[in-house]
Amino acid sequence: MLRRCVHFSVPFFGQSAAPRAVNEPFKAFLPGSEESKNLAAALRTADAESGAANVIPCVVNGVRFTPGKSLQREVPCNNKQTLHSYHHADASLAENAVTASKQSAKAWSQLPFEDRAGVLLRAAQLLTKKYRYEMMAATMLNQSKNVFQAEIDCIGEAADFLRFNVEYAERMYKEQPISPSQSYWNRVEYRPLEGFVLSLSPFNFTAIAANLATAPILMGNTVVWKPSDNSLLSSYLFFRILEEAGMPPGVVNFLPCAADVASSCLTKHRDLSAVAFTGSTRTFNAIFRDVGTNIDSYKTYPRLTGETGGKNFHLVHPSADMTTVAAQTVRSAFEYQGQKCSACSRLYVPASAWHRLKSALADASQQLPMGRVTDFKTMVGAVIDEAAFNKTRRYLDMAKTDGNHTFVAGGDAQGSHGWFVPPTIVQVKAADSPLMREEIFAPVLGVYVYPDDRPGYWDNILELVDTATPYGLTGAVFCRDFAAQNQAMTALRHTAGNLYINDKSTGAIVGQQPFGGGRMSGTNDKPGSPQFLHRFVSTRTVKTALEAIPQISYPHQLPFTLSCDGV
Repeated sequence: MLRRCVHFSVPFFGQSAAPRAVNEPFKAFLPGSEESKNLAAALRTADAESGAANVIPCVVNGVRFTPGKSLQREVPCNNKQTLHSYHHADASLAENAVTASKQSAKAWSQLPFEDRAGVLLRAAQLLTKKYRYEMMAATMLNQSKNVFQAEIDCIGEAADFLRFNVEYAERMYKEQPISPSQSYWNRVEYRPLEGFVLSLSPFNFTAIAANLATAPILMGNTVVWKPSDNSLLSSYLFFRILEEAGMPPGVVNFLPCAADVASSCLTKHRDLSAVAFTGSTRTFNAIFRDVGTNIDSYKTYPRLTGETGGKNFHLVHPSADMTTVAAQTVRSAFEYQGQKCSACSRLYVPASAWHRLKSALADASQQLPMGRVTDFKTMVGAVIDEAAFNKTRRYLDMAKTDGNHTFVAGGDAQGSHGWFVPPTIVQVKAADSPLMREEIFAPVLGVYVYPDDRPGYWDNILELVDTATPYGLTGAVFCRDFAAQNQAMTALRHTAGNLYINDKSTGAIVGQQPFGGGRMSGTNDKPGSPQFLHRFVSTRTVKTALEAIPQISYPHQLPFTLSCDGV
């Protein structure tokens, strides 16, 4: 039963302390290790349970629904195999989800913070212990992640979000204003938002889905969660983990649905208080337009927080260690098939270094093991679905027919048995090639070779990197010349929300490198930091007088006091 906080809807947090958050350690999955055996068994179980009979429902107020026709999701690495079936919520069920969120909001928001935090901390323990290998198997099959990519995502990062958010919230509650006089007491109450939070999560990170669903509820909000159709297996498993961890019905409502239902019933709903989004720039722009068009109809101004597209760069200075450049560029561009928001997809190389770097990049990319992710030796799996495969192939076909593009490696996409696109490197003659400007979200790396034998070449390439795309998510500068490095730090100030020096543009860790970018890459609210949680609270300042205040006059006037005694 939910316990009500008597005095404040968000109690002042000061008497207890949650366990200190530390990053979840990664397992190595060495051949013959216990974790490798456990994961192999979980994959066999998941494979045996796959098929149309494996149904992912909608869940509203704790009740399972399977409305409308049955849809099917195939395994990306084996597109002849059905992984599961699922159902989309209709407008009526979407409205019921909002109603359930509103009805559960009061009791959930008045629950002591320790109890809400306990749900997340128990979920982290369940995820990393009881469900570790089941979650990895779901993420690998559903989202085409190899062993290590699944481990760092659906276990490591997901658990880190849950645990660090509790620590950040605890810290937030302790941030209180001063009370310089002994006659009154100032405090700030961190209230949940008024209305429901709409969480829209992407396919590519189970951890992001987990965070978008749970960060708002930690702060006392209730959520309607629309997960990606391409990650329902792992998302639904995480939802069940939340239920087992003690989350009451209606606090999070699990609502797979079509985009038109989300737009017409959820983003335009009068009680929308916030949108927590990760996905494409185009979709986030549409949400912004919906909210702007309907601004007069909302009860309160909705908070919009989003992490969107990227066209992330690796910029190489002539002084760079070229072995590091080659190794880290291959990892950033081709790990998880380039389907990370932070993946390197444009590389700028000095002409003086291109010949040796070209050979190293080509050799390394062609040696990456590609195949089904159930083979633990696999480095590169399939892209997420047929639409992503076809989009990538259109870019490759364009490059093959345009004389301004030269293939250094890859380029032959094969989709007969799985949506496989090999690691592909294309040298471009024109810096404004679509391969250097547009987000492809696939293992395709565009390379522009710039002249470094002219005065002012570093200034010129810095300006080009800064202005080449509308995005501003991540980037890396490889440079051992400190003057040039400092110049790049200034010139690329708004080019990347996460900037790396002599390291790849991917791999942000919760608690270490808060993630997010500006420009058309999002609102840069840095999920995985205290800043993100502030988006889901509305503060109220409370001043309490600790003694009677009868004085009316100012200090420079004759005393004038008021007494109502005996009246």
